Amino acid sequence: MHPNLSRVMRSSPYWPVIGHTTLRRVLPGFAVSSLGDGMAVVAVSWLAIELAPGVDRGFWVALAAAAYTLSGAVGALLLGRFLFHRPPSQLAGCDAVLRAGALGVIPVLHAFGALGIEGYVALLAVSSVLHSWGQAGVYTLIARALPRRDHLAGNAVLSGVGSIATVVGPPLATLLIAFGGPATVLAVDATTFLVLTVTFLVAVPKDAVPEPENYTASRSAGFAVIRRSPALSGLLALSFAFFFRFGPVYVALPLHVSDDLGASAGVLAAFYTAFGIGAVLGSVITGFLSRWRLWPTMVGIVIGFGALMLPLGLNAPTAVSVVCFGVAGLLWPPYSSRSARCACPVRASRWWAWSPPPR
Repeated sequence: MHPNLSRVMRSSPYWPVIGHTTLRRVLPGFAVSSLGDGMAVVAVSWLAIELAPGVDRGFWVALAAAAYTLSGAVGALLLGRFLFHRPPSQLAGCDAVLRAGALGVIPVLHAFGALGIEGYVALLAVSSVLHSWGQAGVYTLIARALPRRDHLAGNAVLSGVGSIATVVGPPLATLLIAFGGPATVLAVDATTFLVLTVTFLVAVPKDAVPEPENYTASRSAGFAVIRRSPALSGLLALSFAFFFRFGPVYVALPLHVSDDLGASAGVLAAFYTAFGIGAVLGSVITGFLSRWRLWPTMVGIVIGFGALMLPLGLNAPTAVSVVCFGVAGLLWPPYSSRSARCACPVRASRWWAWSPPPR
């Protein structure tokens, strides 16, 4: 490697992340799984559209999207007493096992003509029960493996890997849907989670991630930190409002493409790919925003994101909506990475981690 290029790389805020011994083992498996999820973001809703009866299609697509995301929140609330003591790599690995198994059943049933919309929604819900814990495990691993000054860059790398997958995944999903249907895409996604399972349960040694000092097993300790920190409480409230308002996009966008536009899965993939391109650029610049003031940055992102959603809601030309959706993607990584970094005081008292919503 040229000496000047080597110096540039080592001066990057991302070098401590990609150069870390443990994270070098984790990132390839995480990238493969992210690619599978980048493909599934198109296939999950498209298979629901195919399976649902025409008169109730909107309801079932919404239920499928909710099952794929909200069951993770339910699992986070109900399974705490059983999972609090688990190391972060084990949490991420168990989540990957469950997702691989539940998603893998879907194409098998579909191949035998035994997959109904009710069973499909149930399997999506089962696949995501541990996903909040799995995401928390990944971000906690970053928090424990790296010094605090590198947390923002570490979160940005994870977000960037997911964003790149959102660029590449939807076009690949479109090709697979054209030749094998959306169930084939979910079979590939299940396989990528098997790769992630091996990564966390085998490739990461048990002693690779140090336990934090002052480690406690109390759930109340984490909530006490939240109560004592107005900034963190406010950020949680803002994030809830932000993600709550973005959630319907996962339902409305596929139905808008299939029903209002009468278009194919390729158009839906174009929206997600544009979002991914913006998110890749956003991930690159996130590591350089550590000196920006928290609240003006976060509130500005939420306002800007909402404004960029207006063309889609106002039924603007498809090209305009796609471009605005892509620019909105630019704002996603700075928000998710900075919110994760702000939650670091909570992680100090417990392994808890604030994580962005599922891809």
